[in-house]
Amino acid sequence: MKEKFYQYIQELQDTITSTLEALDGKAVFKEDIWKREEGGGGRSRIIENGAIFEKGGVNISGVHGALPPAMQSYFKVGDVNFFACGLSLVLHPANPMVPTVHANWRYFEMYDQEENLIDSWFGGGLDLTPYYIFEEDAVHFHSVCKKSCDQFNPSFYPDYKKKCDAYFYNAHRKEGRGVGGLFFDYCKKSDRMSMQNWYDFVTTVADSFLDAYIPIVRKRQYLSFTKEQKNWQEIRRGRYVEFNLVHDKGTLFGLRTNGRIESILMSLPPVVQWKYDYHPKPGSEEAKLVAILQNPREWIV
Repeated sequence: MKEKFYQYIQELQDTITSTLEALDGKAVFKEDIWKREEGGGGRSRIIENGAIFEKGGVNISGVHGALPPAMQSYFKVGDVNFFACGLSLVLHPANPMVPTVHANWRYFEMYDQEENLIDSWFGGGLDLTPYYIFEEDAVHFHSVCKKSCDQFNPSFYPDYKKKCDAYFYNAHRKEGRGVGGLFFDYCKKSDRMSMQNWYDFVTTVADSFLDAYIPIVRKRQYLSFTKEQKNWQEIRRGRYVEFNLVHDKGTLFGLRTNGRIESILMSLPPVVQWKYDYHPKPGSEEAKLVAILQNPREWIV
């Protein structure tokens, strides 16, 4: 399974980066191939200063070795070895009318000291972080997510949508990071789902990413914006940074397993503001966004 999924994410990275380059029309992805001293490595692709994308990354990795003590404690296991691979992407558009997007699809295996497989699971999802609310965009994004889920189980979308709202939540701010999407983790073999079934589900969701995001970009990329609206985008980007550094499991896992720091922190936006005790004007479009982030919606009725 690990070879099969790693081959898949290599091909998916090619598909996504070539599509995004054609869409941007100005910038191209810079590629970094790197190796991890303890075992494995990856292929990072970064785009910057484009016509649409101010900064973004579409990275894949496959790492292995002894599970570090910090992660042993997290997983409540002893001395075990692991293999982890996945694709992670974040895109920060220049235009504040175009939302930031994040996605990740991953596979994990754990072994005893004799290299016998003792556990394995899939995880992942995708989520949308707008700076200005266009309700039809959120509906479109969630509709694509639901369509992917419904092919496998009608309970998946409401369950994973709820988990996404709960996961991408800045508890210290009492607000969501964005308008959500899907989040699933520890997807293991069961009576109803084999590991092949989970592979099919995860790859179906991943294959739908471009359909979920690209139409939104095309619709919003040429909208005009003011300096004040750009400032608001940068203030909201600060909340994005806070979530990633305080709460995000993927970021913390990478930092605790001696991951490649440039690849881990590629998710951070290029320009950010933190203004002291800033609150948007009541009744404004900015205040409308905050109200939605504080009270997650059901976008598909």
